[in-house]
Amino acid sequence: MNRETAEPRVDDLPGKRAREWVEYHTERAAPSTYVYDFVWDRTAPAEGPFCTDVDGNVLLDFTSHVGAAPLGYNNPLILDPMREFDLVDPLKIAGQDFYVSGGGSPENPDLPGPTGLMDRLLDVTSQYGMDKVFLSNSGAEAVENAIKICYDHTKGKYGITTEGAFHGRTLGALSLNRSKSVYRRDYPEIPSVHTIPFCDDRHCEAETCSCGFFGGGTTGLERMVGPGGFVDPDDVAYLILEPIQGEGGYRLPSEAFMNEVAQVCETHDLTLVADEIQSGMGRTGEMWAADHYPIEPDVITAAKGLRVGATISRSDVFPEERGRISSTWGAGDVIASLQGALTLDAIHEHDLLHNATERGRQFVEYLSDADPEGVVDVRGKGLMLAVEFDTPERRDDVLGAAFERGLLTLACGRKALRILPPLDVTPREIDLGVSLLCEAIE
Repeated sequence: MNRETAEPRVDDLPGKRAREWVEYHTERAAPSTYVYDFVWDRTAPAEGPFCTDVDGNVLLDFTSHVGAAPLGYNNPLILDPMREFDLVDPLKIAGQDFYVSGGGSPENPDLPGPTGLMDRLLDVTSQYGMDKVFLSNSGAEAVENAIKICYDHTKGKYGITTEGAFHGRTLGALSLNRSKSVYRRDYPEIPSVHTIPFCDDRHCEAETCSCGFFGGGTTGLERMVGPGGFVDPDDVAYLILEPIQGEGGYRLPSEAFMNEVAQVCETHDLTLVADEIQSGMGRTGEMWAADHYPIEPDVITAAKGLRVGATISRSDVFPEERGRISSTWGAGDVIASLQGALTLDAIHEHDLLHNATERGRQFVEYLSDADPEGVVDVRGKGLMLAVEFDTPERRDDVLGAAFERGLLTLACGRKALRILPPLDVTPREIDLGVSLLCEAIE
């Protein structure tokens, strides 16, 4: 496959072989969130956003596997360095109980492993004074460990989350979710988690806010923890938020909201957790979405594009007691740590933050200029993009029609499509995606 000339090509979708795979798989798999009857053929040609399914259809994948494949398929920026890796067994070690070398010296290994990945994560969080990393397997685990270390650090008993939030599917993380009811319904929850509005009118000021966060000369957060509030700030263990909400609908906060969060956290010394699992790793044109705003996270959670889970913070926040946090497989996935480190290297060496900014701007401008029927908003930062429709039904129909034309997108929120091209997406590939999306809308 030549990425410079490849285009989506669909004969029958889903085809006969895909239907066979899906039927065989679903007979054995518990019900989950499979979006399409799309079966990637990992032995067939694929590069960047282009992939081939088991029936030979070529698709343009603008999901990047929900951001978990930030450089798309078979990217040489990842594969070329990995060719030096000789397969060994075990590839997954008990990484909180044993160490692993990548060859060479710790400062200059032949290939980076968990230690090299942690080095790189501290480099890209140094602006927040972070100096320690705990690696795990997933975003949900990263969040679980974030709130655990916050409870230990502050000795507080209350958590604060935001309306529309999604932080994961383990029980602790579920307790923080405020998006779709299906995520939490009938499951037990951590007690004493309070909720504030997420001011997602990105153009609003305090005087024009309609979400309820601002009002009466103060804010929902200040009314909660300020003088006369119903929560003593000394009892708050953490405030957790996604700088840009993901599952909740790719909702961008207002500057006024983020300014107020930053101010209240500073005034009352609240421990702030930035959930960057979907918005981090260069997706928004900055390494972390928090970098766009005045907030100063005390803890950052990362995963997806990182290939492993990571809880990043300062020495004074992490517990000193051995065994207070641990995980058999945490820090133990040698291949995933290598992929995460190489992804961070590629972002820096190939200026992919700038590319994400420029290509995201291109997508928004092209689709806004096309002004397709039923689209009420096109928004995003970098390549964390959303197209919102007037009804959920139209959104769902467009998602299906795009798939039929070979364009993979994902739903989020009630009425939005999320668009997640690889971070090195080209102008030609953005043009292709916008054209296919406009055809689908029509």
